[in-house]
Amino acid sequence: MVFLAGLMPFTESFAVNCSQVESVMETRKNSLTRRNLVQAAALVPLAAVRGTSANSAVRVGLLGAGGRGSRLASFVVKTPQARLVALCDLFDEQIDKAKERIPIASPKVYKDLHEMLASDIDAVIIATPVFLHPEHLEAAIKAGKHVYVEKPAGVDVAGCKRVMKAADSARPGLNVSVGFQQRYGWTYKQARKVLESGGLGDIRQAEAHFLKGPVTGKEPPGERPVTMLEKVRNWKHWRDLYGDIIVETYCHSIDVLNWFLGDQHPLKAVGSGGRTIRKDGDMSDHITVAYEYPGHIQATLVGSHITPPFFREVHERFYGSQSMVETARHYWKHYRGRDDVTHQEPPRNIDHDSVEAFIMRVAEGKTENVGIRGAESTLTAILGRMAMDTGRTVTWEEMMQSA
Repeated sequence: MVFLAGLMPFTESFAVNCSQVESVMETRKNSLTRRNLVQAAALVPLAAVRGTSANSAVRVGLLGAGGRGSRLASFVVKTPQARLVALCDLFDEQIDKAKERIPIASPKVYKDLHEMLASDIDAVIIATPVFLHPEHLEAAIKAGKHVYVEKPAGVDVAGCKRVMKAADSARPGLNVSVGFQQRYGWTYKQARKVLESGGLGDIRQAEAHFLKGPVTGKEPPGERPVTMLEKVRNWKHWRDLYGDIIVETYCHSIDVLNWFLGDQHPLKAVGSGGRTIRKDGDMSDHITVAYEYPGHIQATLVGSHITPPFFREVHERFYGSQSMVETARHYWKHYRGRDDVTHQEPPRNIDHDSVEAFIMRVAEGKTENVGIRGAESTLTAILGRMAMDTGRTVTWEEMMQSA
């Protein structure tokens, strides 16, 4: 599918000139390139396949060169076992800004995802608008690339099912990672040790707060987009491209709830939410959702974008029969008694932990495919959104059958 002047088919927004890509792939089929070697020996560490230390680095391409993509890429270049060699984005200005943000010399630049995937990169980081995640993840897996896709998995049930199917189809040895960074953060790992050792006892209740104030109510409403291109340029304002705040943002806390409550999704949810002061787009600015997990465990999620600008409270709490833990990106606490509390802070940012862990798995020939798990955490957020929209209890089965 080719972009036409003024028209942009966003269902395959980066699929330009696929026939040319197929031709390139055919001519390369019989050549023993680095990528062919890695695909043929997926379980062999890259360092064992390549001859020199310079060649042993994992070659990474970035798809989506905006602020989030540039941040993730900045951690790639800080990892000695990796080289960021390619940037791909639909918009020239995003590429230019990325070159300023990321210390990278002479990267290859693409506007077509499939051309970058046909190159000799080993791995791709996907940081495109959320509604494109399923399509782009699927393309990367089909191309045989290790992939790190930003959260969430998609904006709707159909997209999440597409991600699950793609992840399930990935060849053995292929890493499929989702950007739920808490899973790799030091503070969360410390709290998990308490849980796994039995130090919490039986978890009886959980809660998550994601409160911060980026919306003041004084923001101008902005003009409604006329074309899809205009809408995509401001995709963070529109629910069908972003997923709403519970799906795109609060999904981090939701993933932690699923993780600590038995690595499982809830059975049902009830909730409410809305727009109090927000004027732009069609997004909510506050939500409250109650989830019920197996064993009648209740977990509440409270999220807000309309707290005072100076206030931020983002954490999760798990109340056990013996003690309680509080988890966050910047600290963790273990309450064992009224005056018996452990409070520790992490050595570094958990985004760095997550990206480095992905690179090291690829470099060392280790495999982690968490595409289905990432989709389930996203679906848990969508379940909460459906409960908000309908104003009634929605079950997991009803949500899954909606698409």
